[in-house]
Amino acid sequence: TSSLLSQKPKSELVRTSLRLLTSSAYRLQCECKKTLPGEPCPTPDIQLVTQQVIQCAYDIAKAAKQLVTITTKENNN
Repeated sequence: TSSLLSQKPKSELVRTSLRLLTSSAYRLQCECKKTLPGEPCPTPDIQLVTQQVIQCAYDIAKAAKQLVTITTKENNN
């Protein structure tokens, strides 16, 4: 996967998976920051934050699986 990140991938599916991976990781980071003491945002709805974290983690896993599937197929060809 590091080679995918070091160059602009030609495959639209790879680009889409990488976008999902990076955007989900960014969203996960933002959601986790909401739980830190001293953050300027009001007290978060912890149940909503938990649901968002679960969704982000799911999206990260989905994107990672897509990338593994793509690279496995490319390596076998």
